[in-house]
Amino acid sequence: MSYLINGLSGDTPLGRIISIRAETDPDTIKHMTEDEKRVRNEYRRKMAFKKTDKDCDRALDEMKQAFIKMAK
Repeated sequence: MSYLINGLSGDTPLGRIISIRAETDPDTIKHMTEDEKRVRNEYRRKMAFKKTDKDCDRALDEMKQAFIKMAK
């Protein structure tokens, strides 16, 4: 279904919400309005609860590998 919304312009209300939720640039986030930050944070909180044990294990393994690489 996500492929259906990929073409939405940020000029539409739904497109704007999607772009707010997907934003990762710290400078852009810093300049968001309080309402935009609320929308983004609510979505991120909701998605965090949907993480599976497999997702967590994969993230921990990636961090472990990064530390091993740094130690070399």
